[in-house]
Amino acid sequence: MSGDSSTGMGRGLAPRLMLAQVLVLGASVLTAGLVAAFVGPPLFHHHMLEAGHVPNTPELAHIEEAYRDSSFVSLGVALVFALVCAAAVTWYVTRRLQAPLGALAKAAREVSRGHLGARVGDFGSGVEFDELGRAFNLMAGQLEQTEETRRRLLSDLAHELRTPIATLTVYCEGLRDGVTTWNSDTERVMTEQTQRLARLAADLDDVSRAEEGRLSLERSATPVRDLIWSAWQAKREAFARQGVDLVADTDGAPDVDVDVDPRRLGQVLDNLLANALRHSHAGGSVHLSARTVDDTVEISVTDTGDGISAEQLPHVFDRFYRGDTARDRDRAGSGLGLTISRAIADAHQGSLVADSPGPGEGATFTVTLPAFTRLPH
Repeated sequence: MSGDSSTGMGRGLAPRLMLAQVLVLGASVLTAGLVAAFVGPPLFHHHMLEAGHVPNTPELAHIEEAYRDSSFVSLGVALVFALVCAAAVTWYVTRRLQAPLGALAKAAREVSRGHLGARVGDFGSGVEFDELGRAFNLMAGQLEQTEETRRRLLSDLAHELRTPIATLTVYCEGLRDGVTTWNSDTERVMTEQTQRLARLAADLDDVSRAEEGRLSLERSATPVRDLIWSAWQAKREAFARQGVDLVADTDGAPDVDVDVDPRRLGQVLDNLLANALRHSHAGGSVHLSARTVDDTVEISVTDTGDGISAEQLPHVFDRFYRGDTARDRDRAGSGLGLTISRAIADAHQGSLVADSPGPGEGATFTVTLPAFTRLPH
């Protein structure tokens, strides 16, 4: 411990700062001494002769010796005084620097131990240290948010895996013990659960690649009307089976292209329509429309279903988040559809937002994409 401590002190800020000042002072005094030794005496001797003193007299020699001695004594006293001032300045500056640096070091150690809530306050030691403190707090906050997301993701993932794994385990045990026989119902249940696990794995991969910027996009100029028409064609039968009216306003859609990956944007619209259907009741309706706003295109999916409460609205794009009504009615989804959709919209330099007047008032999801006017054929 003593060896490490002495080594740390030898390499500390105060000794290094003091050594730097001593070196500067030493160089300054050495320069002054050389000037006083080689320039001062000849110049003083010349002035003494001009003042009328006779050369090579004992009186002149004594005066010149006194000049040299007083010069070197003055330089020595100045050096001692400068060293005292340097020590005082070093102590003051070191104290001013050690407090913020010590606080940063302590907070960094706390973060390294997993205490991501560690923060530093305003140091009052200059703009640079305050900026360093703000940068550290921002980094710690992002790490804390990332860790919280990771923990929530693992917890939600464990929850999502529990049901299909438990179902498969029960059926496997039943088949092994002879309680259950292999029939069409057994095959259907086990197929559904394995497909659910496969879909969950695929959705997790999509979310990871999209949020890490690894989502490959095959962009092309695609008419907005084609996107709306394709989405309507893909989902109209599912809506008809549940008695929900799906309306696609292709005539009112703007005659513009968007530079997108049609397959990925089709996935976004499919997720939004599936979410709208999940929250709609028989006799309700869902409208798919588009419009231009400045240099962007907004594609909206509006339903007349369950709506979203003000408490739920900030979380609809969170991983594995589902409202209670959807949870009760449909457990087939992975809870990642909206998360993936927003990540795909972001990858297209666009956005995806949700809005709802409240429970029972329906909801609107809007995809915003950069647009450019279609070129004439």
